[in-house]
Amino acid sequence: MSSPFRWRKTSNRPGASLPESEIQVNDHHHGNHVRVKSHGGLCAMAAGIQLPGNGETIDLQQQVARLQALLEASRQVHSTTREEEVLEQVLRIVVRELEMAGAAFPGTGMAYGEAPEGDASTLAYPLDDRTGQRMAELVVAPPDGRPLTIYEADFIEGLALQAAVALENARNHKRNVEFARVQQDMDAARAIQRSLLPHKLPDIAGYSLGFRSDTCYEVGGDYLDVVGQPDGSILMAVADVAGKGMASAMMSTSFRSAFRAMAAEGPPLGDLAARMNQHHWAEGEEARRRYVTAIFLRLHPESGEIEVVNAGHNPGFLLRPNAAPRLFEAAGTPLGMLPGMRYESERCEFAPGTRLLFYTDGLTEVFRGDEEFGPERLLETFLKCPARKADDILDALWAAIEEFSQGGPQGDDMTALALCRGVSPTEMPA
Repeated sequence: MSSPFRWRKTSNRPGASLPESEIQVNDHHHGNHVRVKSHGGLCAMAAGIQLPGNGETIDLQQQVARLQALLEASRQVHSTTREEEVLEQVLRIVVRELEMAGAAFPGTGMAYGEAPEGDASTLAYPLDDRTGQRMAELVVAPPDGRPLTIYEADFIEGLALQAAVALENARNHKRNVEFARVQQDMDAARAIQRSLLPHKLPDIAGYSLGFRSDTCYEVGGDYLDVVGQPDGSILMAVADVAGKGMASAMMSTSFRSAFRAMAAEGPPLGDLAARMNQHHWAEGEEARRRYVTAIFLRLHPESGEIEVVNAGHNPGFLLRPNAAPRLFEAAGTPLGMLPGMRYESERCEFAPGTRLLFYTDGLTEVFRGDEEFGPERLLETFLKCPARKADDILDALWAAIEEFSQGGPQGDDMTALALCRGVSPTEMPA
């Protein structure tokens, strides 16, 4: 396609026989051809602008034509949001429109015309972003190795400035598109992970069961599950994969699959923990770096008994009427940290009026300045909570944490499970 702009200038120097200077502007969109001529002598000097330090004179009409050409070149390089197309447009304009011998962007594999040799005749024009960081460098080879005229040099400098802006815009656009795609994937992952939480909790006569889980980022490594057992008991698990974000979320999903497969067989709780540990260890080095702390609970509703195994997790809290709080401490290392671990379970009565809380460390590792909320403050809040319904207890705990942090950002995934028993075997806590 023929270019809508083309110009040329012959140098006029004082003291010489001044030739005619000519600029031609082709407007192909309207079929017009405008040719402007000026002659040497005082008239040319009076009609032009003398640039200090050289003998060239720029006619005002030539200035207009040059700016029109630069404006059209700028429009072309800004007409695309693809980085490769911006660079291709620049090379094409330099070689085809300015009639340079060749041009290239070293390091990109992009060149047009004769490959610049890198000798003294080649010229380099940096393309820097707004912070001054080098994005690319335009190398130009003039025809026959001659020096550039002041018009050519000025035009290429202006083109390089516009190309730098267009290139930075193209890269920003690419980053925005990539970010939007990643965000879309993360939103989908978040929805999937939320769907893996228990959809409906079992209705256990005389008991109140509830949970709450908030991720720090779009997805997280906390895991919570409630599974019915063949013998009529209810198996519950609260777990925390080391780390945060997508990697921990993926490991959490893998943990869920293994847990549900093993839980369906109804093994003793200690054996379940040992098998989960061995399975996670066998997953390989990356899984071992993403070890899992977990606390398991089996509730026998009819007999009012519970069985607990803590695999390197935060201590669980058990509050019984007229008794000191009981803490279920770790009975072994986190799952996947060491092979061959064995875990002992603890059994105790879950009498009417008893309350239990399992949680991940996101609830205790909340800060106000340098002060941590901590497990002691969490237990104190749980002790003082007047509610006997699981959901109300969790709401009170979250409110206390929010008040303590004074609205500060959440630093880790936060998950908790609460279990309460009414004051009589058939009472559902209000």
